[in-house]
Amino acid sequence: MKDYEIILGPVDTEKANIAKEDLKQLTFEVAKTANRVEIRKAIESVFDVKVSTVRTLNVKGKVKRRGRILGKRKDRKKAVVTLMPGHRIKFFEGV
Repeated sequence: MKDYEIILGPVDTEKANIAKEDLKQLTFEVAKTANRVEIRKAIESVFDVKVSTVRTLNVKGKVKRRGRILGKRKDRKKAVVTLMPGHRIKFFEGV
C-alpha cells in the first residue's frame, strides 16, 4: 500500500482539537487494513516528521433512521499520532 493510500485525511472534531492543543496528538482517518507500523512510516514520509507513538481504534458506523428506512454509516479506522518533541506538521498550524 502506498503512503497516500494509507492516510485518508485528518479528523476535525472537538475532541481531536483538544488533544491537538493539550496533548500534542494528531488524529487521522486511515485505511482499515493498515497497521501501526505502516501508519508510522506513511506519516513520517508524507509530512517529514518523527513519530513517537501511534494508537489505532476501529470506529463502528452508527445506525441511522430516516422514516421507516434504516441505514448504516461506514465503519472506519482512526489513528492518534503523537509526534516527537520539536516536530510539527504545518498543515495543522492555525486550524
